[in-house]
Amino acid sequence: MSKRDYYEVLKIDRGASEESIRNSYRKLAREYHPDVNKAAGAEEKFKEIQKAYEVLSDPQKKAVYDQYGDEEPTMQGFGSADFGGKGFGGQDFGFGDIFDMFFGGAGRSRGGVSNAPQQGPDLEYRLELDFRDAVFGKELDLEMARKEVCSECKGSGAKKGTKLETCSHCNGSGQSETVQKTPFGRIVNRRVCSVCGGRGKRIRSSCPTCNGAGEVEAQRILNIKIPSGIDNGSRLRIAGEGGIGKNGGSYGDLYVVVLVREDEFFKRKGFDLLCDLPITFAQAALGDEVLVPTLRGKAKLKVPAGTQTGTEFRLAGQGVPKLRGNGVGNLLVKVHIVVPSNLTEEQREALRAFNRLCDQDVTEYNEGFFDKVKRALNSIRGD
Repeated sequence: MSKRDYYEVLKIDRGASEESIRNSYRKLAREYHPDVNKAAGAEEKFKEIQKAYEVLSDPQKKAVYDQYGDEEPTMQGFGSADFGGKGFGGQDFGFGDIFDMFFGGAGRSRGGVSNAPQQGPDLEYRLELDFRDAVFGKELDLEMARKEVCSECKGSGAKKGTKLETCSHCNGSGQSETVQKTPFGRIVNRRVCSVCGGRGKRIRSSCPTCNGAGEVEAQRILNIKIPSGIDNGSRLRIAGEGGIGKNGGSYGDLYVVVLVREDEFFKRKGFDLLCDLPITFAQAALGDEVLVPTLRGKAKLKVPAGTQTGTEFRLAGQGVPKLRGNGVGNLLVKVHIVVPSNLTEEQREALRAFNRLCDQDVTEYNEGFFDKVKRALNSIRGD
């Protein structure tokens, strides 16, 4: 094999998963990107990494590469006997035709002219959002960098006032072809033109703004509206705000991934909010009307007499707005009785007196519960 092993280029094993291939590519691409790495040979290394990923990330190309050591095999192993230049009824066969024969036309869908317009890649932006902004929604500006079509040359890469010339090597097709005779007929092997890079055009005088690349780095500010009720991990799609296309293709899409910060008091469960509320023993025993914090202000909650710790109350309509305006969730308040500490002697005596007064009543009203406790204690002592 004349060129380097693609697996070696990406520093992965031949049995690597799709995720491993993708992760290794991203790591190496960041390391050798020309905008980051200015060392000699970094750009060539970056192109080599891109080529390796292009082949190994495509199941069809990878399958062919694993078998033949090339994503577009020359089929030399079948010999080079001349069968009159025609095979299978006198037809010429391209590599796509061989794929049609063995894989039911799977290779045909990836064929076509290499300099055809291609849509740009999708981009992802991770946005951290406050808990309350996620509940009620927010309009904000995002500032991000991306590559855009050069405004000077309109993406052609040529200096203003000059014209692109048709590549004489590929005659404008963007592909170079080699033909071999095999027992199957003539095999047409197509590759991206090495002279024009698949564009089909050549630049004689480069644009001074983009140095012939046809694209420039630009800072972009996008105004977006976060809908009320959005949850952690949700994605917003913004069409046409992704990566730049190739050969005049459209931009990809931008996906904004929302990461919601936690609130110190409220927790979220679907469209309901949860919170814990401390109350005193007296409030729980006698009943009371207490104030509860909500995201919309303070609300009154009636605690009935005899409330036990852990009891949950529901405040309707105090939760999270449902997406597309389909109502609002609830606020679920769980009360916890706070046991007093650091009592004065007077308070202690008052509690002792209270305990003597209510002990019999508590036993009567909770006979079943206390019977269970006594049985459990007796079993522990072995009585």
